[in-house]
Amino acid sequence: MKVLFSILGLMFIILQYQLWLGEDSVRVLNNLDSELDAQIQLNSQLEERNRLLEVEVYDLKNGLEAVEERARSELGMIGEGETFFMVID
Repeated sequence: MKVLFSILGLMFIILQYQLWLGEDSVRVLNNLDSELDAQIQLNSQLEERNRLLEVEVYDLKNGLEAVEERARSELGMIGEGETFFMVID
């Protein structure tokens, strides 16, 4: 009977070690969960950025207003009949 209890106790200790400290342990599972959460957050940020870029590309392909707005802001374009005023602080 002592041998049986010793074997069962040893098996219990081995199983507890595997559960808490082994290769497929609870600790590893928690680490994977936190990595998954971080990856999901990163993916949502990238999806939002891609959506904004897609809207901008569509606008640049189909509308002249976006091209004109970009030319005004980045290149300093002035349209016909417009007067340029520079305000200095």
